[in-house]
Amino acid sequence: MRLPNAWFVTGVAACLGAAIGGGIATLEAASRPWRAGDFSIGARAPSGPTPQADAPETHFSFGTVGVGAKGFHEFVIRNTGSGPLELTRGATSCTCTVSDFDETEGGSTGAKVVPPGETTKLKVQWRGKGDGGPFRQQASVSTNDPRRPQIAFVVEGTVVPTFKAVPGSITLPKLSAGSSEQAAVRVFTFGKESPTVDSLTADDEKTAQFYSLSSTPLAVDELAAETGATGGFLITADIRPGLPIGPLRQTIKVVFRMPEEVTAEIPVEGSVSGDLALAGTAWDSSREALLLGSVSSRAGSQTSLFLTAKGPHRANVRPVVREIVPESLQVVVGEGKPVGSGNVIRIPISITIPPGSAPANHLCSPQAPAGRIVLDTGHPESPTLTIPVCVAIVPDTTIRP
Repeated sequence: MRLPNAWFVTGVAACLGAAIGGGIATLEAASRPWRAGDFSIGARAPSGPTPQADAPETHFSFGTVGVGAKGFHEFVIRNTGSGPLELTRGATSCTCTVSDFDETEGGSTGAKVVPPGETTKLKVQWRGKGDGGPFRQQASVSTNDPRRPQIAFVVEGTVVPTFKAVPGSITLPKLSAGSSEQAAVRVFTFGKESPTVDSLTADDEKTAQFYSLSSTPLAVDELAAETGATGGFLITADIRPGLPIGPLRQTIKVVFRMPEEVTAEIPVEGSVSGDLALAGTAWDSSREALLLGSVSSRAGSQTSLFLTAKGPHRANVRPVVREIVPESLQVVVGEGKPVGSGNVIRIPISITIPPGSAPANHLCSPQAPAGRIVLDTGHPESPTLTIPVCVAIVPDTTIRP
């Protein structure tokens, strides 16, 4: 009788061993399933008192939240272990705000220590933004619980329109400095209750004195013009004569309740004209600003503007410089001379940035607001003229062709 080959026997034994071992591992996994949050597999169990983080609720639905309205929820975290539970605020979604934990001994800014058997609360707040639609945001908390090193709390809901302004802004392209103007905006609301106006203000204090604002509730037939509107009010803006000549930038801010507090902002844009006008190679009439750009502090620069005055008060116009930003600008107002038949007076204004001027950034951007030249004109209807200046004075090494 021929005995089996030794190599064959060895191979069969290896296969049987692997099959038996795999079966035992499968049975163990089935009898002791893996648990989410248990990151200590294969590690030695911690010795001594250990904390245990328990959050009965990690998800909350706000339902509907109006655009601009706030909603918040407090999540409870318990320490059901035997050691102190250390909590630290982690990452949050960009539109979700997480407050500090409620105060007890042992905590610090953004951190918290919860003794065994006690609880703390985490406040998660959401503000309705955008034009509406569903949202889902997350805030996380780090813990020293070895089996639950991080807890994620989720808030969700749907943002619904709170109000709609018609028109969305007030545009006054040709407003005369010597005349009055009236504009109106209808604000439709979509809340459960009719709105109550708390305050109505012009945001820019420099020209707020020229605005008289009022509000009245919209009639039922007016509400029918906007589908789904449950309330609303009419904002009337009466603009008095005397606004400074140049670009018109204002914001009407209205705070109302329905019953939650909502703030609506209505931009007012346009241009104020009158008997005074500016011209020059660096003057941009579309932006109503003097565009000087980037100027080398070593070389400096010089440009000229011309102020023209017409109308019955033209002879009274004798500009005097009241304010200059940046201060390194040198402004010289020349003598006015009649043009043509004498119905127009032309006044030269020289603007110089001398060499060695201090650095400044007024390039007419949100980060670098415009500089300005403010003139007292002597004109009874336009006593002040503000000239916006877009300029950056920089070291010579930063100037590039």
